[in-house]
Amino acid sequence: MAAIIGVGDTNMGKIPNITSIEFQALAAREAIFDAGISKDEIDGVITAYSLTEPHPMPSSYLAEYLGLEPNFNTTVQLGGASGCSAVGLAAAVIQAGYCKNVLISFGENRLSGLGRSGAIEKLSNFGHQQFEALYGATIPSFYSMIATKYMETFEIDQLDLAKISVLHRDNAMLHPKAHMKKKLTVEEIMKSKVIAKPLHLYDCAVISDGGSALIMTSSENAENYKNKPIYILGYGEKTTHEHISQKEGLLSFGATTSGKTAFQKAGISPKDIDVALLYDCFTITVLILLEDLGFCEKGEAVKWLREGKLNLGGSLPINPHGGLLSHGQPGPSGGLNHVIEAIRQLRGQADKRQVPNAKLALVHGNGGMLSAQSTLILGGEKA
Repeated sequence: MAAIIGVGDTNMGKIPNITSIEFQALAAREAIFDAGISKDEIDGVITAYSLTEPHPMPSSYLAEYLGLEPNFNTTVQLGGASGCSAVGLAAAVIQAGYCKNVLISFGENRLSGLGRSGAIEKLSNFGHQQFEALYGATIPSFYSMIATKYMETFEIDQLDLAKISVLHRDNAMLHPKAHMKKKLTVEEIMKSKVIAKPLHLYDCAVISDGGSALIMTSSENAENYKNKPIYILGYGEKTTHEHISQKEGLLSFGATTSGKTAFQKAGISPKDIDVALLYDCFTITVLILLEDLGFCEKGEAVKWLREGKLNLGGSLPINPHGGLLSHGQPGPSGGLNHVIEAIRQLRGQADKRQVPNAKLALVHGNGGMLSAQSTLILGGEKA
């Protein structure tokens, strides 16, 4: 078993004159300090891809930048699933005995380095060159297809999606490092620009600059450090496709498998989870993931939303930090921020957004067009 002993993150937002590698270094420094270890004790490095850095070996570049000579280093490229996947990978490396202390550090200046239009242009290249890109398809348009199918099948409307954005903004207003802190209403969302019908501007993740990092070690070694260890109780991963044109059906995805695996490994069920961190690149993914992960039956997630079960104070609070929709999405670091929020919740360090008596957290990452799915179960006590 492995454990997380240190976390660090920067402010999220438009932060000019800081490069992606500098965001990673700033977050790493905070995580190292939080863990109470020496930089020289790190012998493993994992990072993620960047759309703004030209380096073909990002993890080696980060290690060099930090003055490290790790026994193991690699770069994870699973889109929004990268954060959870990196934690699962680090746990496996530690358990295999290759490393003692692993640094995971993601960061990108996606907003100031590319701008919103530049980021959209880069991401538009993700479509299948023969069956998708030729027709001008973009990532929002792929998710709009999924949203349209879901909404028609389960008879929900755009007001429900807007309520998801409002929930995330309300949570982000409680986080000191969040990108978006201005109050948001359903009316403002409905009047905002349509990006890809039925998705409005505020149904989409906010592009940000920022970085996040954490330190992992073995569960036995974790007890020697200052912080309460947060243990990796279960992990599951599943990829069903890369391009949405190759996916059969648009109502259920690989989270059904990754979630089931993670719960089985942890020896618990969805009803045991106190707080859920769900990848929210678009509002529609929240509803789909709640159902695929087994929290409720297909078509029932919107009922949970309407009844307030997903709010702070509800029976299953989601994304207390504000998620990608409001806390920010600096590339793959956005998914790692979900892990960091789970750590702080389980440590009891989330201040005004703290979920009372949070003992078990689920963190889920989604990469691509609901393509790659990764699920973590975290807890403050050993299994």
